[in-house]
Amino acid sequence: MHILAVDVGGSTQDILLFDSARAPEDCLRMVMLAPTVLLAREIQRATQRGEAICLVGETMGEGPCCKALEDHLAAGLTVYATPESARTLGDDLGRAQSLGVRLVSDDEAKQLVHIRQLRTGDLDMINIRSALRALGDQDQFDGLAVAVFDHGRVPRGENDRRFRFRYLVQGVQGSGQLSAFAYPANQIPPEQTRMLAVAKIAPPDLPLMVMDTAAAAVLGALEDPVVHEMHHKVVANVGNYHTLAFDLQEREVLGLFEHHTELLSPFKLETLLRRLAAAALTDAEVFDDHGHGAWIREHPSAPVEFLAVTGPQRAMLRGSILKPYFAVPYGDAMMAGCWGLIRAAVAVMPEWVDGILDALDAAAEPPSALWGEG
Repeated sequence: MHILAVDVGGSTQDILLFDSARAPEDCLRMVMLAPTVLLAREIQRATQRGEAICLVGETMGEGPCCKALEDHLAAGLTVYATPESARTLGDDLGRAQSLGVRLVSDDEAKQLVHIRQLRTGDLDMINIRSALRALGDQDQFDGLAVAVFDHGRVPRGENDRRFRFRYLVQGVQGSGQLSAFAYPANQIPPEQTRMLAVAKIAPPDLPLMVMDTAAAAVLGALEDPVVHEMHHKVVANVGNYHTLAFDLQEREVLGLFEHHTELLSPFKLETLLRRLAAAALTDAEVFDDHGHGAWIREHPSAPVEFLAVTGPQRAMLRGSILKPYFAVPYGDAMMAGCWGLIRAAVAVMPEWVDGILDALDAAAEPPSALWGEG
């Protein structure tokens, strides 16, 4: 069985070709520039040349491409965009128009033959397949799993941070499992517009699962045998833009918080993690600090007995008094999100279960077996 897992971040897209016939460590892995970074470069080139541009395609992640777009407009240059592409700007057509983006239909965009057209989207299967072929590996798959960070389409008048965090809480209140944030293509919640956009881009004949990036990274960290062995642990994904931490009993979620990484110092992050484990962190203290929020299931207070960390900004906790363990699932910290996708598929993609479990169970060894006795 071959499953392509793509974890789309703000700076990189991390790609794993899971092959059930190989040991996990031997599966092909790639770390490439994120789609938002690649699009930003194209916009910047157009800005330097003084060219008008037209954005076509699907809604994608913000980050560098939106900053480049704003700079392009600030330079007095024209930007046309179809509605789905324009929604990349915070899923808000009003915001796009207020910045100066000129909305056009798909048919109108096709008529702009003298305008440089740039395609938006979080998934580029043509280039991924080309890279795999160039490396001499498989470019046909049994399934596709993609992780993106989705703020969702926020109803008018509602706070976007509240909306995002309510989605997270609703996920864990049900099953209490991180796999609650993974969906087959036909079960994507209607408000998760970035996930839906991935489903529109994905090959229609390929079974697809999508998942939230932060939950995927934390679930993937649990594949590290050291993290897996701990009964009670706090696992934090310190991303480029968002930090999400879960207090876990085995794999059951006892509590979580989400904040903006740029607003955190090492001391503030340590404090939040301590209060999360102690069941003392309140939603108000995170939200009032311009984070998304906090939620804690009723349970006894405890210290941070074991802290596992993943994510591109994990170095923020290097040297922390909490003595963090930096998770390396199957030997690669960058692949945490991809391995989280593979593990989540066991819960939501029944047709993939046997192939995944056979491979992962064969690879599973306790730390004592990996390191040797004594």
